[in-house]
Amino acid sequence: MMRNSRAGQIPLRHLRILVIGGGGREHAMVILTLSMAPGNPGIAQLAECVDISPVRVPELLHFARTAKIDMTVVGPEAPLVAGIVDNFEEQGLAIFGPSQAAAQIEGSKVFAKEFMRRHGIPTADYRIFEQEGAARDYLSNCAIPIVIKADGLAAGKGAIVAKSREEANAAIAAIFAQKIFGEAGKRVVIEEFMPGEEVSVLCLTDGVNFITLPPAQDHKAVYDGDTGPNTGGMGAYAPAPVMNRVLQQRVEREILQPTIQGLAKEGRRYRGVLYAGLMITADGPKVVEFNCRLGDPEAQVILPLLKGDLAELMWRTMHDALPAAEEASHSAWALTVVMASAGYPGDYQKGKAISGIRQSDDENVLTFHSGTARDSENRLVTNGGRVLAVTGLGNTFEQARERAYAGVNRISFAGAHYRSDIGAKAVKHLK
Repeated sequence: MMRNSRAGQIPLRHLRILVIGGGGREHAMVILTLSMAPGNPGIAQLAECVDISPVRVPELLHFARTAKIDMTVVGPEAPLVAGIVDNFEEQGLAIFGPSQAAAQIEGSKVFAKEFMRRHGIPTADYRIFEQEGAARDYLSNCAIPIVIKADGLAAGKGAIVAKSREEANAAIAAIFAQKIFGEAGKRVVIEEFMPGEEVSVLCLTDGVNFITLPPAQDHKAVYDGDTGPNTGGMGAYAPAPVMNRVLQQRVEREILQPTIQGLAKEGRRYRGVLYAGLMITADGPKVVEFNCRLGDPEAQVILPLLKGDLAELMWRTMHDALPAAEEASHSAWALTVVMASAGYPGDYQKGKAISGIRQSDDENVLTFHSGTARDSENRLVTNGGRVLAVTGLGNTFEQARERAYAGVNRISFAGAHYRSDIGAKAVKHLK
């Protein structure tokens, strides 16, 4: 595909856009959207939803052609890692996201760690294992705590922080013997534990230039105080005060720029959203993980803050027309709280009636649907582990936080649970 061939030829306000995905991240992206695949009840209030799974690429291709879609935007990682961008571009269709080769930065933890080693990008020391016995032998002498990661995609739950040798061995058995992550766990990365504070720094890049988005902080653990198993994310806020301007410039210089340049040198030019999950350690920022798309729930706090036109930024990214390195303009604060089903991230029930969303939403409170559906009586019901993300906006951090929790308190469904301490770390920094 000639990426510059159509840049600027279509007035952006007339773009026909298809967004692939059906979670809170995709709900947050509904800006100029014509269609969603598959969408959800919240998105259905803003755009046409078509019943096509994100992994059914031939059907998505057919729909994009017949509906005369000008730009397709891919939300989740699975279709990107499977090569949906390559398929669309082979058919001459404009699509936002990295190629299959570039998406390996998320698709394989082994690839990402070895790539960082090749290009001198700061990250934790690590070892790679394909056999349970060898992994157990290594664990018998390594420092604790230790981090154990499945190589492939695991819906944000493939990293286990073992705080004892017993927990570490149990994790190895679960991955290799019980195959809790399936094919994604055929190889594991065992890496040193990095003490510090996590922060997510995302940028839009056309493979040469990049625009840094407001930094965010996710809350992965299911319970208050960062306790319990990891989830896909229980809440987030932006901008994250741990990321000051000096530190952000260091991240751009030592992590984002060499990653983008390194991928290009290896024939994997990266176009799309590059997500760097970082740990701010005593030695400076180090990479915990890379993702090849917007985070969820980070998107629910980053996108509402952007002053610019998201569709225009994506269009320019696809057509190699981003300006030189700069920061996306933003204002105010945003904080989101995820309301989850009872039992999540383990087994949970679906079909619980949801009430209170209309009373919750106003111009400063946005409710993004993640795991919702309509039942046979057209009632809004739960349909996933992470059900809703309630985002508060404010001119101050405390204002955004208060509005988010006020919105949560007006919504109810049986078994709902959420963290009550989203943003507690930010409060410490701001004081």
